Amino acid sequence: VQLVESGGGLVQPGGSLRLSCALSGFTFKAYYISWIRQAPGKGREWVASIYSDGTNAFYGDSMKGRVTISRDNARDPVYLQMNSLKSEDTALYYCATTNYDIAVTGIARIETHNHWGQGTQVTVSS
Repeated sequence: VQLVESGGGLVQPGGSLRLSCALSGFTFKAYYISWIRQAPGKGREWVASIYSDGTNAFYGDSMKGRVTISRDNARDPVYLQMNSLKSEDTALYYCATTNYDIAVTGIARIETHNHWGQGTQVTVSS
């Protein structure tokens, strides 16, 4: 099982970035893929999740309205389109998977994610 993130970088406030998460080695069919971020000196924060076949997306409060998570089908990467970026969005962004049924509450539980990528750094600064 491998998750590889890409697409991070330096962007000015108000700018946009699209992160990608490539998954391989999964034999499960039913799982969620999430984007979770960690800013310097802070805990991990849930950003968004999507069901493995690309349906049913859920969003955390931190970036709701400014991000879109997407996946065309179960074989494609998972994307996180981020718009109107702010300095407080500076963080290491991870993709991770969970078998926890996020649809029950609409809120992901970070502690249930058992496969993680290495993260991609997003820095928002002028």
